[in-house]
Amino acid sequence: MTRTLAAAAALVATLTVAGCSSDSIDGAAPGPVPTVAPTEQFINSVIDAHLDSYASGVPAVPPADELEAFPPKWCDALAAGHSVEWMLDDSDDLYPVGENWGTEKADAYQLVVLGVVAYCPRYSAVVKKELREAGAY
Repeated sequence: MTRTLAAAAALVATLTVAGCSSDSIDGAAPGPVPTVAPTEQFINSVIDAHLDSYASGVPAVPPADELEAFPPKWCDALAAGHSVEWMLDDSDDLYPVGENWGTEKADAYQLVVLGVVAYCPRYSAVVKKELREAGAY
């Protein structure tokens, strides 16, 4: 009996130090952490932002297949060392505009932030810093 109590105490101490919860002791594996695809995260965040550029559009944002083409390109440009200013002012294909829709500059800055957060969050701090310093965020 003493050996059983000692073994149980050792097990509890080990689990406590390891940070295990009582849920993992009963044999139930923790469930998977839900993830959202970058495309879905981006489009949902654009809808939630209620950007003035898209206020009169139906639906509330441009076609997802057109809009979601931009964030991967923005991430590539950032990886190549380009700034947000360069992407939106000097690049021919990185300004968020489509066949039947456009984006005001202030909203374009917000779109870049939303896209970077969803697709390449490692650049979000540098993007936000650049836009803050420019007075655009």
